[in-house]
Amino acid sequence: MKLVYINLIVTVLLLHCQEALFAQKVVAEFKSTKVVDSASGVNNNEGNLPKANNGGIYVVAHRGAHIGIPENSLPAFRKAIDLGCDFVEIDARKTKDGKIVSVHNSAIDVYVTGKTGKVSDYTLAELKEMCIGEKLGTEWKGTRIPTFEEILDLCKGEIGIYLDLKEPLVPELLEIIRKYEMESDIIWYIPASHMDVIKQLKKMCPECFPMPDPGPEKNIQNVVEQIHPRVMASDMGQLKESFVKTAHSYNVKVIVDEKQGTPAEWEKIIKWGTDGIQTDDPEALINYLKTK
Repeated sequence: MKLVYINLIVTVLLLHCQEALFAQKVVAEFKSTKVVDSASGVNNNEGNLPKANNGGIYVVAHRGAHIGIPENSLPAFRKAIDLGCDFVEIDARKTKDGKIVSVHNSAIDVYVTGKTGKVSDYTLAELKEMCIGEKLGTEWKGTRIPTFEEILDLCKGEIGIYLDLKEPLVPELLEIIRKYEMESDIIWYIPASHMDVIKQLKKMCPECFPMPDPGPEKNIQNVVEQIHPRVMASDMGQLKESFVKTAHSYNVKVIVDEKQGTPAEWEKIIKWGTDGIQTDDPEALINYLKTK
């Protein structure tokens, strides 16, 4: 009789284990399900983009808040944080010895008098010897090109990052981003023409936010069906009210790169329903948004 009871108990325990394994499998399959409805192509995942600070419009400080301050510098990024911007835009490039820094132009003479060549021609140590602020006045003497790690140290918990991928550096950048646990704080600007890079990012980091620029409105559906983004980039050459409506029909947000940077342009952009604006004058844009 005891043997029968033991067998019964073992059978019950095995059934419970099987049910638990089945439940885990269902949850895993649910998590791996595509966030786009196969019939409609609509993105059903609201994502984890932060709420905009300034009247519901994301303010992106292009190369930091750099009016009177060296662009792509820690002081410019600090100013953007102090202003209350939602994102700082940075440009990722690799040095000769494989370190990642933020520099918009590859030509170093744009920033440093008496130097020639590209950023990739110099090691990080050599670049750190160069001052990128002297052209703007003696008060910026000693301002250096920041490393990606220095930028993350400054921005973590303070502001999001709009990462302009100047070079295909997905694995290298992800290794650093994961150390800082900032996967959800960064949107990756990658033109849709570089679909291989976007797919690499999606594969390596499903929780990351690729932000493709689809180009003309007619490309939006194809881009959505391929990579299911939660945000798209555009510029004033392509942006129309219908562009925004099409993107929103797939639950995709739109951030536009301004052209003129005037209140009249901002008014038009906002009227069209755009979700964010990348600007060279974030202070003026924030002050404008406060009047709305």
